[in-house]
Amino acid sequence: MKTKIIFFTVVSSLIVSSCGENVLDRQSTTNVKTENYYKTVDELNSALTGSYAILQGTDLGGREYFFLHDLRSDDVASGGGQLETARNQILIGSLGATNSVMTSVWNGFYRLIHRVNAIIEDAPDATGDAGVKARIVGEARFLRAWGYFQLAAFWGDVPLYDTYAKGFEDVKARSPQSDVFKFVITELNSLQADLPVSYSGNDLGRASRGAALTLLAKVYIFTGDYTNAKTQLEAVKGMGYALMDNYFDNFKEETEYNKESIFELSYTSSGNFNWDADGNGTSVNESWIRSQEYSAVGWRNLIPSDKLLNEYEANDPRLKENFYFIGDKYGDPAAPLTLTADKVQGNSSNFHSVTQKVSWRKYSVMYKLDPGGYYDKIGINYRMYRYADVLLMLAECENEVGTGAAAISYMNMIRNRASVSMPNYPTADFPCNSKAEITRAIIHERQVELAGEEVRNFDILRWRKNGKLTTEPISYFEANKFELLPIPQDEINTNKEIPQSEQNPGY
Repeated sequence: MKTKIIFFTVVSSLIVSSCGENVLDRQSTTNVKTENYYKTVDELNSALTGSYAILQGTDLGGREYFFLHDLRSDDVASGGGQLETARNQILIGSLGATNSVMTSVWNGFYRLIHRVNAIIEDAPDATGDAGVKARIVGEARFLRAWGYFQLAAFWGDVPLYDTYAKGFEDVKARSPQSDVFKFVITELNSLQADLPVSYSGNDLGRASRGAALTLLAKVYIFTGDYTNAKTQLEAVKGMGYALMDNYFDNFKEETEYNKESIFELSYTSSGNFNWDADGNGTSVNESWIRSQEYSAVGWRNLIPSDKLLNEYEANDPRLKENFYFIGDKYGDPAAPLTLTADKVQGNSSNFHSVTQKVSWRKYSVMYKLDPGGYYDKIGINYRMYRYADVLLMLAECENEVGTGAAAISYMNMIRNRASVSMPNYPTADFPCNSKAEITRAIIHERQVELAGEEVRNFDILRWRKNGKLTTEPISYFEANKFELLPIPQDEINTNKEIPQSEQNPGY
């Protein structure tokens, strides 16, 4: 399928390509003049499927989005010389405005936004079921809000398009970060009623009301508005989500769309990875490359940082659920293999003063098969929002509004998961006698529970901004520079409303 959207260019055909399982499966390719499209609810839905395709494509969830988040955090270290230069530049803080990974993510966000803007703009005149149309527009607005939250958190002031840009004459100047956040908050507050609480069958994978509330809470908490964040999170808490008994069930193909999942991107193992930036194509190539990028028997481009490994308390089962160590079993559970050092390329880690090769297990296909060095038929869904994150954000909000006991209770819900069963807070290592001590426990619990789930980067940004950090977690950090990424040079070169003088500080 095809949909009308190319970043800041005029197009004459519609490019709608879908991604993922269920309703988002890629079925066919059609070429249609834009003036003849968006006329019915079915056409709006096809265009929406194309919007999800961008979200799941290489420039966003499929690859570069998770790389950019992880490389900007302290969760990861270089896996070795195989890590490409552009990625290593982000990891060590030497990136500039021409960095290709960063530019790809920027472009992906705006292509997503322009694609959904076309849906939102043309929907009023489309014929068909009014309720379905309202839901489609609600989903489109959710995707737009998600994109703008990410853009503003990464880059600060960014161009804000609330209508479809039809040509270069429509380019916009940067809007203040605060205005972008205000736009996102307004949108998310107004679209909730148009999204259902849950989906079933072929509609699994769509944005739900719980996803919208969780995103809204993330925006509030990023800006330090804990009171409003708490309200949204409590609403999510009342929607029936619950923790899975088994922590690792959140990262397996067989247990997708479970009771802990609030929003996830759909992938399927029926084809290979689609390297197209927007997920366009005519064949069923909708797998996820994450396992190949991070796995012990794979490219192993990124490994867990020593700091992250040593953050885990003694006997925390999540350590072995998140990481592979030499000597661990992997592959077909009926005939498991032993992971040996000769099968694992690249750098070693220092874990409890022992030098050894440690690799990511989370989102690795190695829990059920031997990838044999290269394997891209990976159908594990990317869980973008899950209930454990909601509970830990609730703990943070309770602590900030002065109800520390409630904060401790929420943290202990995470630790009391059946497969985790860690001692309740307070502990000897993490006393909870003051707001500061509870904050320290929350920071710890978020890092070990949500490791490698692309939340740590924004956590650090907001904690730093809101004065919650007692030590700086990023070794290369320089104030008035690394709070933000540079505006991509390609954007400055092509957008007449953004002069070079408006580049972010330090770049």
